[in-house]
Amino acid sequence: MRPLDIAVAGAGVGGLAVGALLRRAGHDVTVFDKFAEPAPVGSGLVVQPIGLSVLKALGADQRALELGNAITAMRGREADQGRRVLEVSYVTPKASRFGLAIHRAALFDALYGAAQAAGVALVSASQVTGLDGAHLLFTDRREGPFDLIIDASGAGSVLSPLKANPLGYGALWATVDWPSDTPLPRDELRQMYRRANRMMGVLPIGSLPDATGFKAAIFWSLPADGVAAWRKTGLQAWKDEAVSLWPEFAPFVDQITDPDQMTAASYTHGTLVRPYGDGIAYIGDAAHRASPQLGQGANMALLDAWALSQAIAEARSDVPLTLLYYARARRWHVWSYQTMSRLFTPQYQSDSRVLPVLRDRLLFPLSQVQPVPRILTRLVCGDMLPPTGSLPDPD
Repeated sequence: MRPLDIAVAGAGVGGLAVGALLRRAGHDVTVFDKFAEPAPVGSGLVVQPIGLSVLKALGADQRALELGNAITAMRGREADQGRRVLEVSYVTPKASRFGLAIHRAALFDALYGAAQAAGVALVSASQVTGLDGAHLLFTDRREGPFDLIIDASGAGSVLSPLKANPLGYGALWATVDWPSDTPLPRDELRQMYRRANRMMGVLPIGSLPDATGFKAAIFWSLPADGVAAWRKTGLQAWKDEAVSLWPEFAPFVDQITDPDQMTAASYTHGTLVRPYGDGIAYIGDAAHRASPQLGQGANMALLDAWALSQAIAEARSDVPLTLLYYARARRWHVWSYQTMSRLFTPQYQSDSRVLPVLRDRLLFPLSQVQPVPRILTRLVCGDMLPPTGSLPDPD
């Protein structure tokens, strides 16, 4: 297998992971990032068990486990009656697994360390503007030629042909200290819903690289075009509404004293039928985008990185064959999770009055009858289908 000269656009989860994997395999890898100093964007997320396997293969798992926080269940209730409407456990009679709740800054720290240890060349302040054959174009220069270009630049990619559809609901996120007086457990994601047009949650995410104390990521669902109205209504009105729906939310939301502490996130849905082009592979949000409802965003980027690294090894550095292997390896896993996301999201984030009733009165009771709980556990863990097809899975 001859070493390839590889360019990666974007130093996010997928970009750093694929860079480290390929450099460790002996390829020359340069990761270009638009920021003056590579940095994470966003708040909390969950790395599912299959994603943790990729971190382990990278040698990034110990740092991630040190900073993050293991969660063993995801639970949600309906605000008016307090009925359970979401109940998924990572623990089954045959296996005891966990998801790793972690701040993006902490996950970035672990992956950045792995990339540096592998010897990946990281070039900052490099805004990719386009592609010219085997060359990457930047605002001030042209780099290349490269044997392979990997687009890991996320939802804002200028290289990806993906045309995604905007979703009707987004969310506001913030990172706060874990209150000493909360009754909420540190090992579960907890959510509260009123129908499907109000959703809030608390995710215990552990610590940050340069901060002290245990942290939580909190989120509040709202229409994608509702941020201006939320600001106009005022913080106190929002806090009053949130606490009236979920009193246990009070010590978390009380820490928000400025609207700018909340970061708005909008979501889109779409998938490239062919996640590659002539000499370029698309991974992560550059290849597929969805609501974070199933908690698979970081997982998908890590699995794309792993599958692409294995495809290169299987094809013995034949780039056209690599791209075919990569696409085939990820096709069914990506399709299944994108389909599930499309089906699940309107039940929790929409203006529908019918879907929440079906969710609460029919679908949730059914979800508690075997074998459905085992299926839901596999769904959340990320291995409902083989994640990399016929290519080797991460151990």
